[in-house]
Amino acid sequence: MANKPVALKRHRLLTTIKSEWVLLVFLFVFLVFPFVMNLITGTGLNEGVTKFWQGQLIIFFIMAVFAMSYDLLMGFGGILSFGHAASFGGGAYAFGLLMKHVVPPITSSYRVMVGSVNITDALVLLVVFLVVILVSILIGLLFAASSIRLKGAYFAMLTLALGSAMHILVKATDFHRWTGADEGLHGVPVPMWMNPTQNRLTVYFISLAFLVLCYLLMRRMVNSPTGRVIIANRENEDRMRMIGYNPVTYRTIAFVSSSIFAGLAGALYSIWNTSATPTMVSTVMTINALIMTILGGMGTLVGPILGAAIMQTISQFFYTWFGARWPLVFGILFILIVMFLPYGIIGTWRLKKNDLKQGWVRLSTMLFSAKRAQDQEESVQDLHT
Repeated sequence: MANKPVALKRHRLLTTIKSEWVLLVFLFVFLVFPFVMNLITGTGLNEGVTKFWQGQLIIFFIMAVFAMSYDLLMGFGGILSFGHAASFGGGAYAFGLLMKHVVPPITSSYRVMVGSVNITDALVLLVVFLVVILVSILIGLLFAASSIRLKGAYFAMLTLALGSAMHILVKATDFHRWTGADEGLHGVPVPMWMNPTQNRLTVYFISLAFLVLCYLLMRRMVNSPTGRVIIANRENEDRMRMIGYNPVTYRTIAFVSSSIFAGLAGALYSIWNTSATPTMVSTVMTINALIMTILGGMGTLVGPILGAAIMQTISQFFYTWFGARWPLVFGILFILIVMFLPYGIIGTWRLKKNDLKQGWVRLSTMLFSAKRAQDQEESVQDLHT
């Protein structure tokens, strides 16, 4: 009887490993990546090629969260928005403005100690991230309020107008002292242990943990009863209203949730760049999230991660190979992917995997039958000889 709980725990552990093996492999690969690169190149963890690829992967982790947040809105909620970068850039600017203009006077005047440990920086950073979440919620509510009366193309155009308005606002010369206008907000101070130049490995692991945590939270959300209602609302809003659900409420939940994740991604991107620029609020940033989501597959969460990886890799290598013409080559590749994989890479795989398995079974059966017939023919010839 004493071994029964142990066996039950072992069974649960094996079940978890079997169901989460892709996530575990992903996590293991990227946990050991810096150390493997260090062994291969011998340049040191914070030097040379190893440091460069850590930076590329940090951008990938952040953009993957941004793409997943857009997938939460469009793939699961069925809401096409051209202003999603407002949440991303809003988080970046909220973090940058607070860290540059508000935090320094506070940290220079006050100090919070726990015993002999100074926790002022950690406490202030926590408050800053809470403000970033609050700003993201307000931006999400703004876009949700605009969806009450409008749908379809009209709503998409309104989101484009709202996003453009915020882009113009951060570029306005009236706020140059605070936002830097066209130049952006540069030189955002961050704690030394989060400085991407001096402690890139730390930022690398923080970004990786951020991606995994956001993926788990978003997956839990879409698999929850609330997430199921959001998906059902995407399929048939009138029917959901008939059975007693308020579509506006669940659209608002989708907007606010996706805005929070996008805002946190923007704040982390601001840490990586130690700046916040108008590009982070531009429509181009939203289009990038849309492309990453379509590449990987809408409504999958895993798809946007793959799309972000493909886009980050392609942008790096294509620029090396084709120079400034790389967007043209990428555009052609994107058209081909949309033509032949209309549901994205992961979406098409999930849709066609049973057909592919059956095709492999038929092919292996044909090959086995041909091999068996050949063996029989050879055996008959041996008997005759």
